Amino acid sequence: MQSTNNMNDKSMNDKNMNNKSIDNKVILITGASDGIGKATAIECARQGATVIIHGKTVPKLEQLYDEIIQAGYTEPVIYPLDYEKITPEDCDTLKDVINKEFGKLDGLFNNAGWLGASTPIEQYDLKLWYRVMQINLNATFMITQACIPLLNHAHNHKSGSSIVFNLDDKNSAYWGAYGVAKAGLRSLMEILADEMESTSINVKGLIPGIVKTPFRARAFPAEDSSTLTRPSEVAKVAAFLLSENSQTISGELSHGRIFNFEDVALIL
Repeated sequence: MQSTNNMNDKSMNDKNMNNKSIDNKVILITGASDGIGKATAIECARQGATVIIHGKTVPKLEQLYDEIIQAGYTEPVIYPLDYEKITPEDCDTLKDVINKEFGKLDGLFNNAGWLGASTPIEQYDLKLWYRVMQINLNATFMITQACIPLLNHAHNHKSGSSIVFNLDDKNSAYWGAYGVAKAGLRSLMEILADEMESTSINVKGLIPGIVKTPFRARAFPAEDSSTLTRPSEVAKVAAFLLSENSQTISGELSHGRIFNFEDVALIL
């Protein structure tokens, strides 16, 4: 598995393929209350997908629902769930609800995450460490595992399905549990991609880079955000990666690969 860092010299035949690919699809987006998740939910709904919007804060999800409806896009489905308190029974319920309502799942965007604190390892609070690992890594594993049978059902509806992981390279000082969890998430994505090699489920990662989100503002409160990438820009790339049209990118299979936002944005 490798990060895709040089796609400029590839064919441009993929250009604008994201404009026609997720209409009538069912896509679960975790962490949809803010930032990249919210923007991706709006973009997918704009393209005709039924989006299951996940988050723990119901008023934020309701606000997003209203925004999507008022824009005239496909009606989303609200599914609140607290990743810190999630249980195997919660995952089974989610799977059963999606199966009953839709009979399949075409895409899963594993986007939910929480910074915790920027603290030296020596001083990191143990309870906080467990909370950050639970929200960023354990809960993502649980949801992904629950959704795999639904994503396989999409194959029975004559289409493939996609799992996209929102990844981040934070392996330097003070990133603490968040950095460790994101490293684990990358390994989870790579292991899962190997295991799904012979299925119709396409697994890949997206590194958004530095994006103007509430998450970023909490981590770098003094930063000038005017020069940062907008969540809406990342959303177009995320929606493309969730689509069938991303099965190959610039003439190469995308399964198991990790893409930088900037590289994919160049061909859209």
